[in-house]
Amino acid sequence: MIANANADRAAAFLHLHRPGAGFILPNAWDGGSARILEQVGFAAIATTSAGIAFSRGVADGHMAGSEMLDCIAQIVEAVDCPVSADLESGYGETPDQVAETVSAALAIGVVGGNLEDAIKPGELLPVEVGRERLEAARSSAPKGQFVLNARTDTYMVGHPDPFAETIRRAEQYIAAGADCIFVPGVSAAEEIGRLTAAINAPVNVVAGLVEPVLDAATLRALGVARISVGGTLTRAALSVVDRAGQEMLDHGTFGFAEGAVSYGDFQQRFSR
Repeated sequence: MIANANADRAAAFLHLHRPGAGFILPNAWDGGSARILEQVGFAAIATTSAGIAFSRGVADGHMAGSEMLDCIAQIVEAVDCPVSADLESGYGETPDQVAETVSAALAIGVVGGNLEDAIKPGELLPVEVGRERLEAARSSAPKGQFVLNARTDTYMVGHPDPFAETIRRAEQYIAAGADCIFVPGVSAAEEIGRLTAAINAPVNVVAGLVEPVLDAATLRALGVARISVGGTLTRAALSVVDRAGQEMLDHGTFGFAEGAVSYGDFQQRFSR
């Protein structure tokens, strides 16, 4: 019964991935943020490795896979909607280790996940290696049970021809079983339109990561299927803490409390 329910949720999640649909998939970093986003009305949410790391007081990319999966499990437990997990580069050097990570993610109830093609900062894996890792992930989480979002960091690492390299990698990753191609770091509207036209799969971009920040209507018109925000919500929330701290320290005032959701409201919203 649980397997069937997860498959139904994965199917519903995959159905959102239509070129031009541009559905907004917000990224939560803990159970509280996930619950709020679900209550706002989002049909699905994703996790953010950066947000989870920041919330635990460490830099992005500095958490062990087991620790990250524990945090993701808490998010899944907090909500009823489908959850897609940011699995970074799969928490392993080998394809078999990536497959184990994806199996573990599937076991905790996530309906999909991102896998990156860069392990070391600023350095892309050879495309053949990226494909092998995705094939391993797909073998442990069959289509229909897990929405595999293949991330390529061609724009993030400053590749000399990021468009051509993205298309080359997308073709290989789709052949490996990817359901969606995730291209963070691309910002120019014309470039995004070229990518969605050339990639034979739904395309995911990030809003708020780089300038200019295009709105959802523009991204939909460009053919984008899925819009993430990555760690942007977490950064915005922690920026409130930063400003509030400075206000208290420098001025001894508490203006940040004005307009805050009440304690009683949160108690009610977080009670099941």
